[in-house]
Amino acid sequence: MNVITQTLPGKLRIEGKTKLVYDIGNGMARLVAKDDITAGDGAKHDVIPDKGKLATRTTCNVFRLLKACGMDVAFEEQVGEISFEAPLTTMLPYEVVVRREAHGSALKRAPHYTKGQYFPKLIVELYLKTKDKDWKGKPLVADDPFMQVDLKNEKIKLFNPAKPIIGQEPFLTLSTNDVFTQENEPVLIERMKTAAKRAFLILEKAWAIEGRTLVDYKVEFGIDANGKLLLADVIDNDSWRVLENGAYIDKQIYRDGGGLDDVVIKYRHVSKLTDHFGLPRQQIILWCGSESDKTAPFDKALDEIVGDNPFPLFNRVVCSAHKEPIAAADLLNRLVQETPDSVIIAYVGRSNGLGPIASAQSTTPVITVPASAKEFPEDVWSSLRAPSKVPVMTVLEPSNAVLAALQILSGRNPMIYAALRTDIEKRAVNTMVI
Repeated sequence: MNVITQTLPGKLRIEGKTKLVYDIGNGMARLVAKDDITAGDGAKHDVIPDKGKLATRTTCNVFRLLKACGMDVAFEEQVGEISFEAPLTTMLPYEVVVRREAHGSALKRAPHYTKGQYFPKLIVELYLKTKDKDWKGKPLVADDPFMQVDLKNEKIKLFNPAKPIIGQEPFLTLSTNDVFTQENEPVLIERMKTAAKRAFLILEKAWAIEGRTLVDYKVEFGIDANGKLLLADVIDNDSWRVLENGAYIDKQIYRDGGGLDDVVIKYRHVSKLTDHFGLPRQQIILWCGSESDKTAPFDKALDEIVGDNPFPLFNRVVCSAHKEPIAAADLLNRLVQETPDSVIIAYVGRSNGLGPIASAQSTTPVITVPASAKEFPEDVWSSLRAPSKVPVMTVLEPSNAVLAALQILSGRNPMIYAALRTDIEKRAVNTMVI
């Protein structure tokens, strides 16, 4: 078991099953991980050497990525092998679960699902976070019950999370006043769902880049001293289900009775994989043939798609490949050498030679947008009728060209993937729902 420092970092605010939270002053907290691992609401309990180190390493890797993607996260820095510092928050009494596939308790509540059933539209669930089967003196049939929030009637219905939801009556119905602790809590709940989905999409792509599959996870939220909603607590190998070659590499192996040696091997494996989490250096090169080419439609499209997310370099250059072919070739080689992970959007009029030339001289994807296509549709043919080994792509609308460039970059960028997938999720439909 890891040894907590003899000099306490501050006033102990709370002790959970797997961590301690200290108030260290100035609105900050220090979270210290234990080596404990539990399952079944604490019915199963073991201590695994170095589990606290591995959990902290994983959580810090995850939070650094989410923060780099512009998310509001309760994380500042790792300050030791088993601890990190974060803004002190008042935790909201909910667990937010996001599912891409049906695993675990989802199969108990919806037995018509098959294990591993894929959900094109993410499923978001709320659970009331409780302890000792009690909520403010009201007995519960199970801890962390499944919630249905009825804001219209100001009711919150609680269900047994281990039984089919179809045909099940709520074992307890609370008024929203019995649960809500913040004046704007209905708004916070919707913001929690939105943030939980966005964080899931970021991590979904981060795991996909590593060749693994994130199928679900659980997160919690808190309110800091300034009233800001933060994704808080921890996200470690106890928080999600991750598949590698179809097998779990997360806490599920412990729930299923796996040996402790195997559990720690998987936890160490996951912590090393999350060391790779991060954002790549990328750019979109918007190449114009002359200063007169208007680029406002591209800027507008990028802003509408990416919004407030931090974005890789959007590099606008001007150079005519017809009038200055040598200078254009030198510029192309330098830009791509500095940032190899690039996409070129060639926005030129007249004969549109830039796109095919750039495509033939580099391995960088090139999307050409004929600037004069509406006035002179025949100009499009110089981009479409390209010779062999010139894989230039042609798109007429600037907004679609930007979207196509982002889709190419999203294969290696969790932040861009999350931005694009969020819009797709709004249109997606799950054909089988509870």
